[in-house]
Amino acid sequence: MRNDMADAVERNALEGSSRSPQPPYADPPYQLRARDFVDLHDQVQTSVKLLDSLEGFLSTFQKDLSAVSGQISNLQDRSKDIDNRLRSRRRIEKPLSNLLADLCIPPALATLILDTPVGEDWIPAIVELERRLDTLKLRVRVKAARDLSEVAEGLRIVAATKLRTFFLSMLESIRTSMTTNLQVIQSSVWMKYRPLFVFLQRHAANVANEVQRAYVGAVRTYFETGFRRYLRSLGWIKARTVEKSESIVGESSQGPGFDPSRLSYARVEGPSVAMAYIGEDKNYKEPLESVVRSALLVLMDNATAEYAFVTAFFSTEPRPPPNKDSSSIMSPPILSPTRGEFDEFRSNPGSDIGSDGVSPRPRIVSITSVMGTAGLDQQAANEEQAALNALWKQIMDPVLDYCQTFVQNAIEPPPPVVPLLTIIRLTEDVVAEVQRRGCGPLETYIFTLRLKMWPVFQKLMAEHVDTLKKYAEGASAGYFRRGGTTTDVSVSAVCRRYVVLFNSFVALTDQPEETMIFANLLRLRQELSKLITTHTDKLGDPVAKASAQSTFYEQLLQGLSSGPGPTSHPKAQSELAYWRERDEESRRRVASTHSRR
Repeated sequence: MRNDMADAVERNALEGSSRSPQPPYADPPYQLRARDFVDLHDQVQTSVKLLDSLEGFLSTFQKDLSAVSGQISNLQDRSKDIDNRLRSRRRIEKPLSNLLADLCIPPALATLILDTPVGEDWIPAIVELERRLDTLKLRVRVKAARDLSEVAEGLRIVAATKLRTFFLSMLESIRTSMTTNLQVIQSSVWMKYRPLFVFLQRHAANVANEVQRAYVGAVRTYFETGFRRYLRSLGWIKARTVEKSESIVGESSQGPGFDPSRLSYARVEGPSVAMAYIGEDKNYKEPLESVVRSALLVLMDNATAEYAFVTAFFSTEPRPPPNKDSSSIMSPPILSPTRGEFDEFRSNPGSDIGSDGVSPRPRIVSITSVMGTAGLDQQAANEEQAALNALWKQIMDPVLDYCQTFVQNAIEPPPPVVPLLTIIRLTEDVVAEVQRRGCGPLETYIFTLRLKMWPVFQKLMAEHVDTLKKYAEGASAGYFRRGGTTTDVSVSAVCRRYVVLFNSFVALTDQPEETMIFANLLRLRQELSKLITTHTDKLGDPVAKASAQSTFYEQLLQGLSSGPGPTSHPKAQSELAYWRERDEESRRRVASTHSRR
């Protein structure tokens, strides 16, 4: 239709141009260009339509861009959330891994406890089982720990049952044979398996107490039987050599034949002890102090060894503190998953054990609370030590009774005073050695034995002094008393006995002053000096009297100078000075008498 309109316009334009001619330079009329204008109009319409279409597209594109921008923002937010969750999971990855490692019971551990007998491989296994049991108790908030607690309890019961049978079986050799070396078994077997007994103490107290009672009964019988046989053998040896206490004024004119080598029995370090089998030899003899020394040394070695074992094996061992680096018990709090995600704010920070990320609230600790805690710890330690001492006493009670009876029979009736003092010095040395070994109950026991010997010693010394005093008083006859029969031989024998006593006492005494010893010797010396004076007063001639006194004094000086003890002892020097002065005085009287004649 546009073409028809353009043709009509063009025809009208041609007709008009024919009727009114235009100059040749004039522009063609617009009617002639109608087609161009129509085309231009069409193009403009087309462009407008295109622009409208483009506008709609751009508007749609802008909406799409806005939607994409919103989605990108959402993705960024999700990415940040995922990053935060990833960091949170990485932060709890190691503690969670440690927790799972602690809570899980390895199949190898369960198989070892359930299917194998107790042996050396049980020692690390029991330590590991105990660690996991403690972990499950501390992680009771974790559901997995609660689920595994029944399995762990079953393993604990099986382990306790097998360990009970194991420890009781180790006592059979002690019950059935006296030739069993108890100390070797204790050091090489029992102490090696002590971690197993510690496990029983902590997780099966009834079983541990049963094992302890069984041990006490078996070892008590072992020691009771062994010491009864040994002391019976020593009794046979002691019966072959009977030494009675003899007065310093004895019937023998030769004086005592005391062997100075017997003084070596006053020390722990010295001759070997008598063996039990040697008592069956009827020709074997030992002095009294040697027999008592054998009994006390055997008692000391066995009792201190048993005390060391009891205090080491049956003592309560404190639980070791958890390792902060390797154990999950001290790791930061573990968070439980909820619906597949971890809620970081579910648990209160620091509410679980060992939160390193939260600093503890500062506490004000007073000195009173510190001292109170220390006092409670000391009280607990004292109570445990008392319990261990009572346990040792239960084991050694029969042995202590046997030894006390044996020593009591050795000093009643009283032996000679020098062997008695040798035994007393031996008890002092034994007490020092027992104290060095740290056996308090045995130290008290030996000290009590020693206290019972001193009154016997004092009684013997008093008898010597009284006997010598009566002998000296009887040497001088009077109107109202009968004169005694003292001779040079008898007085010389008294001097020899006094020398033996003094030299032995000095050899057995390390301290320069000891009242119990030297006070009695001083009284004895005074009575001996009176005896020599009263005996020589019978001689009418002053020269003969002084010469006789000088002879006795020289005998005393020679004996005191050749004693087994050191002459450098202050009391030995004082004694020598006393008799030397008396000797010089006698010699001066002899010289002055000769000069007057």
